[in-house]
Amino acid sequence: MKPSFPFLIVVEGATDKAFLLSFLEAEIVITNGSEVSRETIEYIKETNRTRDVVVLTDPDSPGKRIRDVLDQNIPGLLHAFVPKEVSIKNHKVGVAESTQQAVLEALSHLTPSKTTKTGTLTMADFLDLGLMGGPTSSKKREIIAKKFHLGFGNAKTILQRANALGLNKKELEEALS
Repeated sequence: MKPSFPFLIVVEGATDKAFLLSFLEAEIVITNGSEVSRETIEYIKETNRTRDVVVLTDPDSPGKRIRDVLDQNIPGLLHAFVPKEVSIKNHKVGVAESTQQAVLEALSHLTPSKTTKTGTLTMADFLDLGLMGGPTSSKKREIIAKKFHLGFGNAKTILQRANALGLNKKELEEALS
């Protein structure tokens, strides 16, 4: 029996949708790539008024662009991130190239949209922790992103997502040690 999810899941394409429906019971809407149509945005916005919407896009630049477009137009979205290292097959990166386990794990660790900031972390905290401005900063951000299911991103992106989860400096220090 397939697990059932009560929220709307937003993915990039038909392949992603077919992959998810092979092991999930859920309503899934596709964006057809990074040029998200006004109709799709309006449908997601309307749905978001009555139930949660989870954005599950590919762990690459176009996937981030779609997340950004949706966040700018629809407040209060939730985000799920599949790790890039388990989402590559045949020189393609994507949700459909991921595994069922990675998707289920991502859907069990949702991150609120950056517009719902609740944390107090600052860029100064990131500097102190070596999460930016140093030769190992990128690797340290990967550790934080993996531990807290934040997806990939630069310092600003990871800071926004960490604040959206309400993480604090001590939690990041512990994750890095």
